[in-house]
Amino acid sequence: MPNFQDLFKSDVSRGAAIGIGVAVVAVAAIPAIVHAGRPLARVALKSGLLLLEKSREALAEAGENIEDLVAEVRAEMSADRESYVAAAAAAAEESEGDEAES
Repeated sequence: MPNFQDLFKSDVSRGAAIGIGVAVVAVAAIPAIVHAGRPLARVALKSGLLLLEKSREALAEAGENIEDLVAEVRAEMSADRESYVAAAAAAAEESEGDEAES
């Protein structure tokens, strides 16, 4: 009859014993880990949601700034276009006046 100590001399039986021991400890420890991990998970989720909210606010503000810049550039382009048209009209009137004098 094999001795109890002889059973653990084999690598297979030693590995099986370690695996069974880990499984038993894991089954006993999982509820405690879940119970202890719940507050940590809540803090992580809360931090993530706050980060998401702040990111949305920052993106909205950046979008507003870009819209303001686009509006300013369009106003400048419109003013430039009007001054160009006015200058071209003045130049055309001058050239018509010069032709009339000739």
